[in-house]
Amino acid sequence: MFVTLPDLNVHVRLDGPPGAPALLLLHSLGTSSDIWDGMTEALSRHFRVIRPDMRGHGLTGVTPGPYTIEGLAADALAVLDVLGVGTAHVAGVSIGGLIAQAMALRAPDRLLSVALIDTAPVFPSETSWRERAATVRASGLAGMADTVMARWITPAGLETPAARGLRQIFLRTDPEGYASACEALAVSDLSARLHAVTLPALVVVGEDDPSTPVAAARTLAEALPSARLVVLSRASHIPTVERPDAVAQVLLDFLVPTGDDEMAPDLYAVGMGVRRAVLGTAHVERSTTRITAFDRYFQTFITRTAWGQVWSRPQFDRRTRSIVTLALLAGLGCEEEFALHVRASRNTGCSDEDIAELLLHVAVYAGIPKANGAIRCAKEILAEMAAEKNG
Repeated sequence: MFVTLPDLNVHVRLDGPPGAPALLLLHSLGTSSDIWDGMTEALSRHFRVIRPDMRGHGLTGVTPGPYTIEGLAADALAVLDVLGVGTAHVAGVSIGGLIAQAMALRAPDRLLSVALIDTAPVFPSETSWRERAATVRASGLAGMADTVMARWITPAGLETPAARGLRQIFLRTDPEGYASACEALAVSDLSARLHAVTLPALVVVGEDDPSTPVAAARTLAEALPSARLVVLSRASHIPTVERPDAVAQVLLDFLVPTGDDEMAPDLYAVGMGVRRAVLGTAHVERSTTRITAFDRYFQTFITRTAWGQVWSRPQFDRRTRSIVTLALLAGLGCEEEFALHVRASRNTGCSDEDIAELLLHVAVYAGIPKANGAIRCAKEILAEMAAEKNG
């Protein structure tokens, strides 16, 4: 599909259930969203996977350069806005990882976590990137294809169908888009600001990567307050193409708890992100400003448990959890909370028809009076939301 930003038409691929937690995947320089193909099926079982083509790359439009990393981060956030996604996990390869870092600094409340793959906070040197941009504008990409591929893929993997396809993706990249992104890399250095990225973070690197070697990845992980490092064997700079199954498993191990006793690195941060996505940022901000010493621990408790441990689990997508929650609240006669979650249904993919259907079950299993009261409340809230939308 395509979405339109003020100055750009962006190609975006969407996979996975609409109500699932969002996972934004950002590709590397000179490639496209295709580099995630080998792992999308595994990731989309748990997430709403969002794969945009970067400005000047893939099927996204090309605008004159130079670009900036901050501008590319703004593009990614704008795509989430257009798709109605409040918060997301973000993973990026190479320049995509640098963009993810910039997003975490620019809008930390929008990100649930970051996975930084074969990347760094700075890619030296400015001179070499400017020279490369000038060369590509003058002569195109074909002349550097062999050199680039030798840095992206290990020698053992260069003749695989996936590597040959990666070469074709590189050769079809628009020269202006590539050169303009080179100019963004030339002037970007986030090293001094990384301490401010307190989100749960994963750093992944191919053990044979000459562009962002293991030592650079270790430095990146040490600079992030909540990061862990994974080194992938038999992989170079684009492991999503060379070892997609391994990268997918590493991401799932990081993003999806597998046992009852396994917890996310920061349940409060994860819970707050899910809470904002479901209930809406405005509601959460209002609730937060009303917290006093009397209920501070209670608010922390429900954010960590209800939102950080239960609503964030992958077994149910958000639409399903919304339906279950509405049915339980209606059956218990919790009208205020029921009304809150009727409003939240617009953020979870739960439709008016879903609400009407679940209330039939409430009538059968919890009693007609409970269902009748919930129907009255739902009709009022849905009418108010319709009026707000039209007015």
